[in-house]
Amino acid sequence: MKQQCVIFDMDGVICHTNPHHVKAFEAFFDNYKIPYTEQEFQDHMYGKHNGYIMTYFFKRPIEGEELKKLEDEKESMFREVYKDKVATIPHFLKFLGELKSRNFKTAVATSAPRANLDLIISTLNIADQMDSMMSSEDVQFHKPNPEVYLKSAKHAGVSSSDCVVFEDSFSGVTAAINAGMKVVGVLSTHTKEQLPPCDFYISDYSEINVDKIVDLLKG
Repeated sequence: MKQQCVIFDMDGVICHTNPHHVKAFEAFFDNYKIPYTEQEFQDHMYGKHNGYIMTYFFKRPIEGEELKKLEDEKESMFREVYKDKVATIPHFLKFLGELKSRNFKTAVATSAPRANLDLIISTLNIADQMDSMMSSEDVQFHKPNPEVYLKSAKHAGVSSSDCVVFEDSFSGVTAAINAGMKVVGVLSTHTKEQLPPCDFYISDYSEINVDKIVDLLKG
């Protein structure tokens, strides 16, 4: 049987981190006297990488060393807020265990920095269950560019057409579609109507099983 892979985004897909990112960004922007609204967070934060977010809210290009400094500052605030609250979206670990028991490759592909990935994966103790783990440092181009998904498939030793991606954001779903992969939309942050069309949708992992993944890959 040919090898197949399930690739998970992290924020909003493995863990419902977005409310904690909002808290960290609110404190961060308050420090810099940068105005923001909840609607702007919806439109310009969820699923976006920090270069885009900082540039949008600061209303000028943020890049290079300045971006690295500001990103490190904000993400360390997030880790401080979240480190004692790490928890998966319900039933994720059970679903992951079922995938491994059926010999699926599994991977994480996030736009977040490596330090966030390390915090979550080590707290959940699932590094040994992942065949690939990619963060923002591993790519040149961010979602909706498909690079992180194409690299993840290559790293896991599978072809793109044998991958199913779990995503919660517009840019993430678009990246997975651009990579030629099947997509399950996780409705933790957005509604179906706010995402590009996915092959299936879940609110949590009680609503999916390995047989459904097999069906999606056949389809």
